Amino acid sequence: MTETIDPIFVSVLQRRLKAITAEMGLTLLRTTRSPILNEARDFVTGLYDAQGRMLEQTEYIPVLAFALQPVCERIARDFAGDIHPGDVFLHNDVFSGGNQNNDVAAFKPVFHGGELVAWAACKGHQADIGGAVPGGYNPEAREVWQEAFRIPAVKVIDRGKVRRDVWALVFANVRLKIVEDDLRAQIGGCTVGERALTALFERHGGARVLAHIDALYDSTERMVRREIARIPDGTYHGESWAFYDGVADGTRMKIDLDVSVAGDTVTFDFTGSSPQTPGFVNAPYAATASAVMLTFLMLIDPDLPHNHGLTRPVRIVNPEGSFLNAAFPAATTFGNSLTGPTSDAIFRAFSQALPDMVSAGWNRMLGFTVTGQDPRRNGDGNGSGNKYVDILFLALKGGSGATRGADGYDHIGLINCAGGILAQDYEMFELQDPHILRRHEFARDSAGPGQWRGGLGVETEFVIDGEDVTGIAFGDGVEDEARAFGLFGGGPGTANRIVLRQPDGGERAPKAKEIIRGIPRGTVFFQHAGGGGGYGDPRRRPAELVRQDVVNDLLSVDAAARDYGVVLDPATLAVDEAATARRRGAGS
Repeated sequence: MTETIDPIFVSVLQRRLKAITAEMGLTLLRTTRSPILNEARDFVTGLYDAQGRMLEQTEYIPVLAFALQPVCERIARDFAGDIHPGDVFLHNDVFSGGNQNNDVAAFKPVFHGGELVAWAACKGHQADIGGAVPGGYNPEAREVWQEAFRIPAVKVIDRGKVRRDVWALVFANVRLKIVEDDLRAQIGGCTVGERALTALFERHGGARVLAHIDALYDSTERMVRREIARIPDGTYHGESWAFYDGVADGTRMKIDLDVSVAGDTVTFDFTGSSPQTPGFVNAPYAATASAVMLTFLMLIDPDLPHNHGLTRPVRIVNPEGSFLNAAFPAATTFGNSLTGPTSDAIFRAFSQALPDMVSAGWNRMLGFTVTGQDPRRNGDGNGSGNKYVDILFLALKGGSGATRGADGYDHIGLINCAGGILAQDYEMFELQDPHILRRHEFARDSAGPGQWRGGLGVETEFVIDGEDVTGIAFGDGVEDEARAFGLFGGGPGTANRIVLRQPDGGERAPKAKEIIRGIPRGTVFFQHAGGGGGYGDPRRRPAELVRQDVVNDLLSVDAAARDYGVVLDPATLAVDEAATARRRGAGS
């Protein structure tokens, strides 16, 4: 008998699925040990149907979330006939659907009435995953084996029993014990999802739930198609650049994008983008596809359900062999970070069709991983007890681009996280690392000027008190051309910069992709993370808002006059109305 579809139950079902993924996320926040996960929240949780199609996600980090579904679909297909209650699979391999090797996913099947009906999955960025350097970011890598221990989908728990040989193989190739603990926590998060889904199926019956899942897909597809149909038909071109492949100074990689809107479908075509690089500045297909989805969702209804129906009207053309879809066995760890320049190209393209929806450029990420020995801790006998790894989420969070009607977000960080990565708590930062924080503050004059200004970047300074310290720079935005761009008359944000001030008085500014070994104890780390781009003519920004930024030491008196045409008395910070009118009227 055909199930009668109840539209109210479709809505209730969607919200219940969302609540389950949120509960899985709370489980990870409470049970993981690495600050990358429990403070920065560099993870995602998701539910998928029996075929691996997306049911719902909680996207703490969107670029990870949209890379879960292809892997789940592959596991469901490749292990068909050998999937049982109690099984758990691990996966990180970028050449079988993953987005970055450090992002390791756990998948658990869900059964009802003896039949596979769904999957629960958790993916998180691990503090280490083997490879040539601790932490996983290796600008010297020229192939995938120099980056990480590859984990194609592998069953680590079989019908509730741990496969100890497989488990030992995986973690024998990982430096830090904390990674094993965190993956146990991810498996626990999957179990929370499995239990909740099982209860849902038992309460409402398998046939009813499955029929309404199909109806949910169809409903979401109709909603997305309506959103696309509101965009004027046409082909819109956007381009942007990534800088320095980590091998040859001065290299530039072009993102060449045509966005074609035809009725209620949209195609993103990256044909013509630069070929893959010999270094690690490459993306696997999944990372670029995720970048497309998370950026596109910023331009349409934010309340759309995130399930399989969302992707049906969206087509992505991304030829293999470009640096946005690198062919095996390329190094690809930097692929997640290419979300920034990919989003830039998408915003530039849609600025022609959706000027009121796009944002100006977000600050490019310049990351710096610090690894070493913590002299405050004793070793555990296996060489890992006093090792530490920190990706310094505290320091890399720049500003977002402004949009029509709103300034950019200050200190938000990476667009591929869309604000999902949090900065570290100051006390926990000093507790977990042998570092002494000196300052962490908004960077004055960092925001791109505009009628709506960009988000502010930050400046961070701390003393490194570890031993055998290595620093790994991996990022972009140090070149003037790579500053967050302005739109419709808005100005760019500031460039990124890192400086290491050594105890002997020497200074070193790392390249955007570089390993620096043997950093002396007592070195002072300084980072300027740039601001976002501005939107609209800065001289149309209300003078009082400009004055408030000066009063709050976010903008200098000189920049107020130069960029906004607002003249302030240096002593009282009152607006000189006559001088401001003359300056703004003259356009100088």
